Amino acid sequence: MDTPLSTIAVVGLGTMGTGIAEVLALAGREVIGIDISEAAARQAVTSLEASTARAVGRGRITEQERADALARFRTYDTLQAAADAELVIEVVPETYEIKQQVFRELDAVVSATAILATGTNALSVTRLAAESQHPERVLGLHFFNPAPAMKLVEVVSSVLTAPPAVEAVTRLARELGKEPVAVGDRPGFVADGLLFGYLNQAAAMYEANYASREDIDAAMKLGCGLPMGPLALLDLIGIDTARTVLEAMYSASHDRLHAPAPVLGQLSEAGLTGRKAGRGFYTYDAPGGQDVVPDALTPSPEAAAGTGREIASVGVAGSGTMASGIAEVFAKAGYTVVLAARSQEKADIAKSRIAKSLERSVTKGRLTAEARDETLARITAAGSLDAFAEVDLAVEAVAEDLEVKQQLFATLDKVCRPGAVLATTTSSLPVIAIARATARPEDVIGMHFFNPAPAMKLVEVVRTVLTADDVHATVRAVCTKIRKHPVDCGDRAGFIVNALLFPYLNNAIKMVEEHYASLDDIDAAMKLGGGYPMGPFELLDVVGLDVSLAIEKVLHREFRDPGLAPAPLLEHLVAAGCLGRKTGRGFREYARR
Repeated sequence: MDTPLSTIAVVGLGTMGTGIAEVLALAGREVIGIDISEAAARQAVTSLEASTARAVGRGRITEQERADALARFRTYDTLQAAADAELVIEVVPETYEIKQQVFRELDAVVSATAILATGTNALSVTRLAAESQHPERVLGLHFFNPAPAMKLVEVVSSVLTAPPAVEAVTRLARELGKEPVAVGDRPGFVADGLLFGYLNQAAAMYEANYASREDIDAAMKLGCGLPMGPLALLDLIGIDTARTVLEAMYSASHDRLHAPAPVLGQLSEAGLTGRKAGRGFYTYDAPGGQDVVPDALTPSPEAAAGTGREIASVGVAGSGTMASGIAEVFAKAGYTVVLAARSQEKADIAKSRIAKSLERSVTKGRLTAEARDETLARITAAGSLDAFAEVDLAVEAVAEDLEVKQQLFATLDKVCRPGAVLATTTSSLPVIAIARATARPEDVIGMHFFNPAPAMKLVEVVRTVLTADDVHATVRAVCTKIRKHPVDCGDRAGFIVNALLFPYLNNAIKMVEEHYASLDDIDAAMKLGGGYPMGPFELLDVVGLDVSLAIEKVLHREFRDPGLAPAPLLEHLVAAGCLGRKTGRGFREYARR
């Protein structure tokens, strides 16, 4: 196991196997590609030729490096070809029967010192290793698709794996330019273990008709900075593959959050498995195509439009960062804005915060000095809600406390003129409970901006069972005018983004509680393997652990699912005053400013 792993066999030349072979060949390894299908082997060679030609065209490798890599890749149709390999990586179909047969046959072919690696992301490495005569040399080596581009490699040890085998494969991953993360043997490992639970919840949300596929995907891309929405990602991964992974996760965890949403089974059984079939949650231009084409579920612009109310002036209640940001957004879009706080002094401070923000935009060349002055001139700071008497739209952005918001809306009900739209920016409270504090709940709607409001494009538009159609149409039109992307959702805890984001964060905390992986490895896995802009623990410390705990409690109380119960570690840290960056310590420690 101390060999340099210079000759490596890849068994299974599908998309993943071919990608791994490319990485190895370009890194100077002799690669033995094995597949029982001659067509698959030919396609692998063709794919490698094409991808390396693109790499030459983009200046990433030279023509000589391309020629050398192609010469190092040879294909065969029998496992006997792996006899001289120091490492064998299998990426055959995701079933125990096929993988176990491969391992049994390899025992009779490879040398006693060869390492056997499975590329599974759903099956038990321990169970696969038990089929080998030398289970100590069997481990998991989980690349992510596309293997040439994705940096993450999960190195999976079973209780039987010898440490030298892990060390040799970890060293290889680094030499390939990858970031290896050490994980234990459980379905999904780290990245898929967190990712597929989130994808499953998104599928269940869609199945419940809570929000459209387009709005769910847009919400997670714009609200969390993800490269793809969850339903589009399920189509890319393969809905049948996702179902297999989730079944394996559920069999191990018995967590209802991992029980595959019925819609995944229905689509799989119908052969609507995603991009590879040309249809899944979306419809594509062809099997294997990437371009989404309109279908019966595609919303039409006319359907989204409606007759709304005229909005010329806006009142923003609050003096914090969110209130200032929202006021800035409306003023930039040309609206007359009244920014009201509990005192004139607080309102003036909030307006000065807007002035500084606009000045930064001027300095960075994003705004002219003239536009800055015009924007500020549209904002009037007021020390009382009485200033909202003539506004067309009142937006509250005060503390996330139901009683505080209800009192404020009772005041707005008295102050604002008949026909004014009243909007709450709550992220977790029931909008209907706020609306019922007024005598006109039909005029009340949720308008959940994301922080920082000037930069974030998403607004969750939350209708209650009493919200009037023209109020909904008005707010959607306003969102478009202020250059935000509205997504529609019903009035239930978490709306779209928080309902999908916080269970994922909670599950990451549980991984640490169970000593399954470290903070750093989990953060690295989700950034490198899932394309997340921040790892879950980085994000938790930014959001604030107290805020995160409050949202987790709301979700648990609403849905009554044991899997949504806040992780005890989160509760302990909050009780200790470790709230994240704002206190200098959360999951990590930070330098005091």
